[in-house]
Amino acid sequence: QVQLEERGGGLVQAGGSLRLSCVASGGTLSSYPMAWFRQAPGNEREFVAVISQNRWIERYADSVKGRFTISRDNARNTVSLQMNSLKSEDTAVYYCAASTGGLISIHAADFGSWGQGTQVTVSS
Repeated sequence: QVQLEERGGGLVQAGGSLRLSCVASGGTLSSYPMAWFRQAPGNEREFVAVISQNRWIERYADSVKGRFTISRDNARNTVSLQMNSLKSEDTAVYYCAASTGGLISIHAADFGSWGQGTQVTVSS
């Protein structure tokens, strides 16, 4: 099963930008819809963005629409999340996930492979 590793988290001031990357090993990402989720302390894991295998379909949570952009490079086996105009409420652990069943979904239960997560902290 494909293993995922997130990179690029850190501390940023409100209004700033960060770019997260997800690198795959042990398999190819091109077969799967890929998504980003996040989880803040005391909260459930929530959907952020999803992208289809061929990049034709992208979906975003309302809370990040217009500020975040998901992208993928199947040749490099990577998925990225560009986060602009960051807010304190974006502070969370961000997870990369592969929909191993092939569903273009916003539900965490449909994603069979997960990374360990990377912390994003936005200071106000």
